[in-house]
Amino acid sequence: MAEPNAPQIHPSAVVEEGAQIAADCRIGPFCHVGPGVCLAAGVELKSHVVVTGDTEIGAGTVIFPFACIGEIPQDLKYKGEKTRLVIGERNRIREHVTMNCGTEGGGGVTRVGDDGLFMAGCHLAHDVQVGDRVIVVNNAALAGHCIIGDDVIIGGLSGVHQFVRIGQGAIIGAVTMVTNDVIPHGLVQAPRGELHGLNLVGLKRRGVARDDITALRAAFQMLAQGEGAFQDRARRLGEETESAYVRQIVEFVTKGSDRSFLTPGVGSGHAG
Repeated sequence: MAEPNAPQIHPSAVVEEGAQIAADCRIGPFCHVGPGVCLAAGVELKSHVVVTGDTEIGAGTVIFPFACIGEIPQDLKYKGEKTRLVIGERNRIREHVTMNCGTEGGGGVTRVGDDGLFMAGCHLAHDVQVGDRVIVVNNAALAGHCIIGDDVIIGGLSGVHQFVRIGQGAIIGAVTMVTNDVIPHGLVQAPRGELHGLNLVGLKRRGVARDDITALRAAFQMLAQGEGAFQDRARRLGEETESAYVRQIVEFVTKGSDRSFLTPGVGSGHAG
């Protein structure tokens, strides 16, 4: 008889020696768990899931069939060095999702936060840093070294260029290529990724105060139509605003980046 709270491992699953499997884990038919894997309490692998590499998966995460988690980077510079993938708690990782370990040149760790939803067929490349409550819709792809803030939504069939940062609360429409940084709470759409406005729907759903939303709308108009370079407009906003949400945009823009920014054009600023 199995011990109380012992992991439930289907007879057809392969769990290699050295893997750390916590209590209450469930590993379904034909899964393969490598020797460097650590599954926290309550993790469930539905069936036909591969988890390999030096991979840590947080409590309560559920992984659906045919996902491949923790394989080596799809990067020709990778030469077999020891790198990691760390996934947080309560994520839902759907069918055919791929998430790769990091590279030595990118810090060595690919990291995913808590409470995310990664829909069928999406890809997280080496060294990406993904925040909490992120949704990546079907067949979207994040290239290496991307940084994705909390509460971001990335639409289906979209692609995010390597080293791009997407600020907290932004939303990327479907079938969009994002090649430059996206400000927090931005709304991006069109095939070549244009900053069309603010994700006002998301802000309201999260219960952001009306005064802050009004301040964000005014800030966006200044960024779109103010005088001087984009970074100069952002710095002036930082001197004038009392809104923490506007300051978040200012800090994001003035922090510096490996990419340039998606900037609003004249006439932008409608709600998301």
